Amino acid sequence: MYPQTPDGRYFVVRGRLWRLSDPRLEPAERERLVRDLMAARRSVRDAKGDAEAMKQARSRVDEAKRALGERGPVWWTDGAPDYNRHMAVNTPYEGWFRSLDSEPGDSKPGR
Repeated sequence: MYPQTPDGRYFVVRGRLWRLSDPRLEPAERERLVRDLMAARRSVRDAKGDAEAMKQARSRVDEAKRALGERGPVWWTDGAPDYNRHMAVNTPYEGWFRSLDSEPGDSKPGR
């Protein structure tokens, strides 16, 4: 499992922050949205070589990720900025990230 920030907003892969889904989603709704996202990702895979199909498939991925809260407006309400896709060491999470022994797939935090 990838480490999650103490505030539950992001998980970290290879030093980069990725926004987590909105924890307020009902479990059934979250499951439905994840199924939609996975189907959309399969559509992206299957659309290789067809520009219009690829455009539509990527749009479906974006729609699902926005519905999950992983893209678009942030789901938290305290006014904190969004650091999605930022390197953890370049954010206020730097101290927390550097305090980790290591993360899956990366032997040294901060790389």
